[in-house]
Amino acid sequence: MNPSSSGWINKFGHLVKNEDLLFPNFESLYHELKKNGFVYGIHLNVSDFIDAEHTLTEDEIAKINLLTALYFTYRFEKGGTDFETFVNTVFNYYQSLEVGKISFLSKILSGKHTESQLEKLIDSRIYLGGNTFNRAFGNSLTNSLLYVDVLIFRTYLQGYYPIMKHAQLLEYATMNIAYHALNSKDVDKRDTRLIQLLDSSLTYVNSDEANFDGSYRDLLKQKFTKCEKDYFMDMACLTIWEDKALDPTEKDFILGLGEDLEMSKKEVKSTLKNVQIFFKKNSGDVAYLNDKNLAFQFYEGMSKNVSKLILRNSKRLKKELTESKELLSLLSKSTVKELSPDEKKKVQNQLLDVFKSIPSLAIFMLPGGAVLLPIFIKLIPKLLPSAFDDNRIEEK
Repeated sequence: MNPSSSGWINKFGHLVKNEDLLFPNFESLYHELKKNGFVYGIHLNVSDFIDAEHTLTEDEIAKINLLTALYFTYRFEKGGTDFETFVNTVFNYYQSLEVGKISFLSKILSGKHTESQLEKLIDSRIYLGGNTFNRAFGNSLTNSLLYVDVLIFRTYLQGYYPIMKHAQLLEYATMNIAYHALNSKDVDKRDTRLIQLLDSSLTYVNSDEANFDGSYRDLLKQKFTKCEKDYFMDMACLTIWEDKALDPTEKDFILGLGEDLEMSKKEVKSTLKNVQIFFKKNSGDVAYLNDKNLAFQFYEGMSKNVSKLILRNSKRLKKELTESKELLSLLSKSTVKELSPDEKKKVQNQLLDVFKSIPSLAIFMLPGGAVLLPIFIKLIPKLLPSAFDDNRIEEK
């Protein structure tokens, strides 16, 4: 399954049609989504039943986990297994929240099928702004509050109205609890980045108008489900544990929050321990904890995603390159010596012509796309016949 190409939702439906016992209940689904990082807004892994053809990027993982969570939530609440009905229900749910309105152009590109339109809509939930160029290469931030969509969807399926009011309440309560948790500790750069990421992920609450002062007790007088309260506690534990330490003030806060959420000390300690284990295992892969400079992060992100595009189109690309004798000669030459300015210009122009013939490489045609060509050329030896690379080591 490739979540970056059309038809991936239909493929997902094919994969889950026989997965009756994958998650016995909503709580087991929640634990799986925590293990994969989805609940924490950190997109690292997907469930084992997903057969990914290639290494998945962060945004692709987020798409799969969001659809997985929505699908099994639908199964638990409605008991139905008809995938088309599920797709229509999810589409109507997002439309009722006025989320990800499908533009006229997107409708033309995706056709009239609800599955195709839902693919566009889910894309709109995954990315936090950014221009087309950055989004196409996964360099926009990925929404860290996606699990809120799942909680709201569950409420929607249970017939709660007005659904928008509940969506706003969930986001507002989540942010106030996160702010309170932040204020209970000494703030460092990573803490600030997390709050900024959460704030930029808000969909249903206008952060410019909302007053996130860290007060939450009055909010908790509202009727929240146990699953929603569990999520609040997870987000609080996530916020206080980023520095991998728990001082007395933070401990008092987290235990006090547990009482407010009607959770036992054992439940609170278990939640905190799960966050500790997750960070110990995955802290090196959590993007906002890394202190790399922005230029390096941009180049690294571009390199990974250009590589993904090349490898996923390798057969067709190799065929196109082989048919262009002069280009192939110049590319092979570039692997061993610097090209002249005229040769570089020829390579650029001929590569862009090749990319025109492969739709998924059309990103190179966008304004600024040519800056990626050096990255492409760096990766090109993997596609060239072995005769052009004397130092090539064949993988076994």
